[in-house]
Amino acid sequence: MTKIFEIINVPLSYVLRFLASIMGGNFAASVLVFTLIANIVLLPLSIKSQKSTVQQTRIKPKLDELKRRYGDDRKKMAEAQQKLYQDEGVSMSGGCLPMIFRLVFMISIYNLINRPLTYLMNIDSSVIDKAVEALNLNSRNTTGNELAIIKAVTDGNTDYPSITKALSTINFKLFGINLTETPKFSFDFSQAKLIWLIPICAFLAQMLTSVISMKIQKINNPDAPSMAGMMLTMPLITLFIGFGLPGGVGFYWICSSLIGGLIQSAIQILYGPHRMLANERAKELLKQVDFESKQLGKFDSESE
Repeated sequence: MTKIFEIINVPLSYVLRFLASIMGGNFAASVLVFTLIANIVLLPLSIKSQKSTVQQTRIKPKLDELKRRYGDDRKKMAEAQQKLYQDEGVSMSGGCLPMIFRLVFMISIYNLINRPLTYLMNIDSSVIDKAVEALNLNSRNTTGNELAIIKAVTDGNTDYPSITKALSTINFKLFGINLTETPKFSFDFSQAKLIWLIPICAFLAQMLTSVISMKIQKINNPDAPSMAGMMLTMPLITLFIGFGLPGGVGFYWICSSLIGGLIQSAIQILYGPHRMLANERAKELLKQVDFESKQLGKFDSESE
């Protein structure tokens, strides 16, 4: 699995380095633009997945009828279901494959953002391993290790000339917030720091996109089960985890939630079931009218 991600990570790392170079080494701006570009590239897959979901909605009454007819006979149900999909021109895996590809792609992007020494600064892995060992970091859990190393080098707690030189070309500050720093929550709010804004904003960004998505889904499919519990659970998990990971990771979550969530919401509106099914019915009606016109023209010619 690691090799699969490396195949994607390496070419994408060149894009991230290019963005950093044209943005004066601003890490936050590079992450923002990189996330935007990634979501635009994945747009066709998102649209394909949404269209497949709509087609599933269209044939749902027929699927329900098959379930009623065949009951617990799984073999006959599977055969009838496959035939239905073929007759209706709907792919059984049409919605899954784009989602899987998108997930792999986004995990790869997460790795790039989370490991700037490797993919942004091209630091040798042996140097990174030595730094991990010197700082007593968990070598098995790479999440946040490289950003922690950057923080240690910046603070003067460890010294690696190659890393120090590379850091001179990258700015990890965002409105005075050091994105290599890890926020540590405390109920003593007098100890609050600016870095706390990162996990809090990540929570709010995910809440916003979740609420918008849920409302759109309710409009498109009023009979769908309520997802209110999931809507609150995921942002809370993000908030909890965000207070244990470097700010750079949290900032990527903010960008991903806002850009990816809003683009997905727009797709749900533009390619919603009501709009798409209405378009299909209109096309079928036009075909029928065209056929009847041709038949009428043929009849008139024969009459003459």
